[in-house]
Formats: sequence, C-alpha cells, structure tokens
Amino acid sequence: MRFWLALCLSLVLTFWAAGPSWASLADDHFDGNIFPLYAGNGSLVPPRTTLAESLRRQRPALLVFYTDDSRDCKQYSIVVSQLQAFYGRAVSIMPLIADTIDPDHSRYTPQDAGYYYRGQLPQTVLIGSEGQVLLDEVGQVPYEKTDAVLRKVFSLPERNAQDETLVPRAFNEFNSELARPDDKRK
Repeated sequence: MRFWLALCLSLVLTFWAAGPSWASLADDHFDGNIFPLYAGNGSLVPPRTTLAESLRRQRPALLVFYTDDSRDCKQYSIVVSQLQAFYGRAVSIMPLIADTIDPDHSRYTPQDAGYYYRGQLPQTVLIGSEGQVLLDEVGQVPYEKTDAVLRKVFSLPERNAQDETLVPRAFNEFNSELARPDDKRK
C-alpha cells in the first residue's frame, strides 16, 4: 500500500510541478523557431547564403541577430518577413541566432556576420554591396526605416507619408501584408 501511495504522490507532484508550457508572441519563453511560428516564413531560416558570399556577389545583406526566446525578437520577426516579401530577391536576408556567435570578436573579419554583432537583441545591420554599413540599429526597427534605406540603395523613389497606395492589412493574428486600401480580400 505504501508503494502505491508513494507512486501516486510522486506522479501528482511531477505533473503538478511541471505544468503546461505556454509561450506566445508577448513573452520571453521558448516555443520553437520564431520565423515559421510568428512570421509565417520558415524559408528565412537557415539563411540561404553567408555574408562573405553576399559580398563576393556584390549584393546587399540584411543581418538580423535574434534569439527564439525573446519577445522583441518574436515581434520583430514579422517585420523581417515583410522585408523579405519586398526585397528578398535583391537583398541577402540573414536571420542569425545570436547564441551561436563567439563572444571573442577578435576572430571575426568584416566578411563574417559575427563581426557586426553588438550583444543586444534584436539587432539589424544592413551592409551595402561594397561592404559599407548602411544601417545598424538595436531593437525593433520599423519597416519604414529599413525600407527607406533600401530604397536609396536601389534608387527607388521615397515613400510619401501621404501616399495611401499601400496600407497594412492583417491576414492572421500575427502577420499583415501591405495592400491597397480598396482591396477587401480576407
């Protein structure tokens, strides 16, 4: 009888103490890779190329340092996915897990992504086709700020703040897309 009582007590304590694992867009809990979960874009990870290869091809590179257990990174992954939708064919977009970067920066060269990491997340670094840093921001960089820099890189006209040709439209609880105001698709 003691055996069964001890077994039942240990099972109850085990399951009660473990509790459910709840993670969401608004917390710092790990729940898997954030790009397929929150940005709806698992094609971003792992990156398709390296910084060295992108520079060799004289192609701009957007480095995004993140971790999967950061609320700010989870929320920012949606912006990165939107950037990929518009610039993915012209810019090497590289989400990089910060936990894999060696803290000894002396071993990195400007050809290595780790060279640009400053230890804060999320961090976005846009490197031009000639290797010059065009944007280096920590935190959730608004889409419009990165878009403005990329528009200069590709000699595209600036977006007018009054221009309502494209507005954000949500298509699920995490993601939105830019659409014309008269487009009522759901």
